[in-house]
Amino acid sequence: VQLVESGGGSVESGGSLTLSCATTGRVFSVYDFGWYRQAPGKEREFVAGITSDGRANYSDSGKARFAVSRDNAKRTIYLQLNNLQPEDAAVYYCRRGFPIGFGAWGQGTQVTVSS
Repeated sequence: VQLVESGGGSVESGGSLTLSCATTGRVFSVYDFGWYRQAPGKEREFVAGITSDGRANYSDSGKARFAVSRDNAKRTIYLQLNNLQPEDAAVYYCRRGFPIGFGAWGQGTQVTVSS
């Protein structure tokens, strides 16, 4: 499975972005997927995950402001980021499984938030 993230960008505090994670491979629907982020000088952390049957899970940092979803027909995972704050600035990645995940990482997509 290959993963390609997109949708990052620069926004002001309070802004929104929708990230996408497009996957390749013959099997998609059976996997859980997670979104992770890594800010400069910090460890990569789990943000949100979605199970194969569509149940969403969030870390404390993602709860209430982020929304994860999936489109099995498009083999794509989404992460809606709302009310972004400077502390949300990071490179966002997707991966199979959560909260640790397994397998390859994508190249990530950069989110920058200005105050």
